[in-house]
Amino acid sequence: MSKYLVNKFLYTVDRDPELVERYREDPRGTVEWWEAERANLILNCPPGEHSTWLRFTDAEREALATHDYVALFELGAHNFLTLTLFIGLFERDYAEPLGFQREYAARLSRWTVPYPDIST
Repeated sequence: MSKYLVNKFLYTVDRDPELVERYREDPRGTVEWWEAERANLILNCPPGEHSTWLRFTDAEREALATHDYVALFELGAHNFLTLTLFIGLFERDYAEPLGFQREYAARLSRWTVPYPDIST
């Protein structure tokens, strides 16, 4: 797994309100676009050059494309990055305060220390 690439996706999408909305409405398309168009910019590859190192695995791509933050956590994505992005995506869908955060905590509650390795 390229934890760095997954975490970079989570970080960069979370920092751009238009990308957050695009990812909410078309997650699979956004993941495919970001991987094809933005991933190689991380290494400052010149136009037309691409690194095969900067590709999501099938499991990463599927978890990102289905908004599966539990699978992302299990794959080693940083929990703070998943939490902040998914709050931006789904908090508005809950009537009660901290509704999404409570769901996030409940869905990850089976994990105890040590958590999956989140180092990059």
